[in-house]
Amino acid sequence: MSSRTAPYFNIADPAFSVQSQEVRDAREHGWYARTNYGIAVLRYEEVGELLTHPKLRQGSVKWPEHHGITSGPFARWWSNWVLNKEGQDHRRLRRLMNPAFSRRLITGLVPRFQDLAGELVDAFAEPGRCEFVTEFAEPYAARVIAIMLGLPESAWRMIARESATIGLAMGVTIAEDLPKIEAALDDLYGYVDEVIEDRLRSPRDDFVTTLVQAEADQDRLSRAELRDSMVLLIFGGFDTTRNQLGLAMRTFLRHPDQWALLGERPELGPKAVEEVMRVAPTTTWVTREALEDFTYKGLDVEAGTTVHLFTESAGTDPRAVPDGTFDITAERPAHFGFGGGIHYCLGHLVARTDMSVALPLLARRMRDPRVDGEVRSLPLSGNTGPITLPLAFTPRP
Repeated sequence: MSSRTAPYFNIADPAFSVQSQEVRDAREHGWYARTNYGIAVLRYEEVGELLTHPKLRQGSVKWPEHHGITSGPFARWWSNWVLNKEGQDHRRLRRLMNPAFSRRLITGLVPRFQDLAGELVDAFAEPGRCEFVTEFAEPYAARVIAIMLGLPESAWRMIARESATIGLAMGVTIAEDLPKIEAALDDLYGYVDEVIEDRLRSPRDDFVTTLVQAEADQDRLSRAELRDSMVLLIFGGFDTTRNQLGLAMRTFLRHPDQWALLGERPELGPKAVEEVMRVAPTTTWVTREALEDFTYKGLDVEAGTTVHLFTESAGTDPRAVPDGTFDITAERPAHFGFGGGIHYCLGHLVARTDMSVALPLLARRMRDPRVDGEVRSLPLSGNTGPITLPLAFTPRP
C-alpha cells in the first residue's frame, strides 16, 4: 500500500468516529491511514512497535499547535507536562513524582474506595434509576482523586467542574473551547497554590506532602513544576476515571451476561477493567512524532510527521483477538489505553485500582441495567466518554 492509496480520515471532524466502519475497512486495507494531522496506525502489531520506536518521540506536545494554539496559559501548561517532556527532563520529573504513586499508598486506599462506591449507589435520587455520569462517575472520580491527594472531599464539585472543562482540550473542539479551558485552568491553579502553601507550613502523611517534599539526588521539584504537576494530577485523575467508568457501563450494557458475571465474581474486577479498556478506551489514540526521516514497513515517514496510534482499533484488531468477543475471563494481549514505553501513564495504577473496585460493586448493586433516556457523548476521537447516561436497573442491597 502506498501513501497515495491509503484511506484518508478527517479526524478533526467532530462527526468522525474511531469505531466507525470506515476505520474497520481501512484496517483490513492496510496497517495505516492518512489523516489531516499525519498518519493513523490501525493494527495491533504496528501500534505496539511504533509506541516504542527509537525514531519517534511523544507527539501530543503539538496537539494545541495543530489547532492554532501556540501561546497563552494553556499552551504553557501543556508543554510543561511530564508526558510532553523528553530525555533528561522527562526522566527527572518521573523520578521525582514516582514515590507519590507507590503501590503501598494506593493499595491502602482500597477500603475507602469501596466505601465511597457503596455510599454513592445508596444516595441515588430514585430507587432503580440514576443518571450515571453525574450521580456516580463524576463524584466517584473527583472524590477518589481528593482522597488520593489528601484534599478535602468537599472540594469534589470544584474538581469535577474544572477538570471536566479542561478535559475539553483533549477533544477536537479545543480551539472553540479555549476561553473556558483557560478559565478553568486558572481556577485550578489558584486552588493548588493554596494546597501547596498549606503543606509547606504543615506537612501531613499524604500524597501532596510527598510530592512537595519529593527529592532525589539533592534535586527537588520547583514551585512551577509542583503547580503544573498538581493541576495535571487533579485533572488527569478525574478525567480518565470519569470517562472510563462511563465507557465501561456503555460497554456492559451491550454485554449483559458479562455484567451479571462480574456481579457474581467480583474478583474479575481487574480483568474487567483491562477488557473494557481494550475495546473502549477513553484515550482513542496515542500520539507520536517522527524525530527524523525513517522507513517503516515500506512507508517513508518524514521528520516532524504526527503518528496517531489508534488504541481501540488496535485492541479490536482481529489479528490480535481473533474471536472478536468481549469476555472478562479471557486472556488478552496487553491494551494500549495507558500508552507505552517511557511515557506509560504515571497514574495507571490509580485508575486500574479505583475502577476495579467500583465496577464489581456496581454490577452487584445494579442488576439488569438499561438505558432510560437520552445518551449524549463526547466525539469518538481524541479523549471520549459519555456526557449523560441515564439508566434504569433492578436495585439490590
